[in-house]
Amino acid sequence: MSEITITREDSERHGRYVARAAGIDAEAGLTYTHRGSGLISADHTGAPEALRGTGAAAALVDYLVADARASGFRIIPLCPYVRARYEKHPDWRDVMTVGPGEMPRIAMGGAA
Repeated sequence: MSEITITREDSERHGRYVARAAGIDAEAGLTYTHRGSGLISADHTGAPEALRGTGAAAALVDYLVADARASGFRIIPLCPYVRARYEKHPDWRDVMTVGPGEMPRIAMGGAA
């Protein structure tokens, strides 16, 4: 398995985590949207064929959860892949806005 490095790119409204694997000229990403103070939605996780099977997508979600704990924000898990990983890690409940297996909702004001 290749060594995976993850970086965060952030703007006022949106951002993404980017995963790169040593020796592979491709990147996987997890996009998010700022939904309010201390709240983001994990919108989409994607990996190109070149990174499938490397663990890059799982590493992105793990990094997101660690970042949420370190930075003090909560996650609305809109992305199906993030929700699937969460079901395998119910201990992430402290940073998620719904319980494992629950479908998140976005209210008109931007909260879950």
